[in-house]
Amino acid sequence: MAIIQASDADFKNVLEGNERVVVKYYADWCGNCRLFTPKFKRLAANEEFANVAFVDVNAETSPEARKLAGVTNLPFFAVFKNGELVEGSATSKEEYVVEMVRKLA
Repeated sequence: MAIIQASDADFKNVLEGNERVVVKYYADWCGNCRLFTPKFKRLAANEEFANVAFVDVNAETSPEARKLAGVTNLPFFAVFKNGELVEGSATSKEEYVVEMVRKLA
C-alpha cells in the first residue's frame, strides 16, 4: 500500500477514512527520519499490514496533527484505531514500530 502524505488540512479525514492507521511524524532536517523512510516503505508494502494505512506527516508544518499524538521527538510513530490514538513513541527502531503496528492488526 502506498504511503499517504497528510497535513493538518486532511489528517482528520485520513483518520476517519481508515480504521487502522500508523503515522510517521518527521521533519526535513531530521537525519533519523530520512534513514527510516525506506523501512517505513517496506512496512507499508508488507502484506501482513495490508489492512493498515501508512501515513507520513511533516511535524513542523502540521502542528494540529502533531498535537493529536503528543509528539515529543522525531521520528515519532503513532498508531490510531477508529480515529483514536492507541500508542505513540519516539523511536528509530524498526522492530518497535513493527510491534506497534501488529497491535492494530
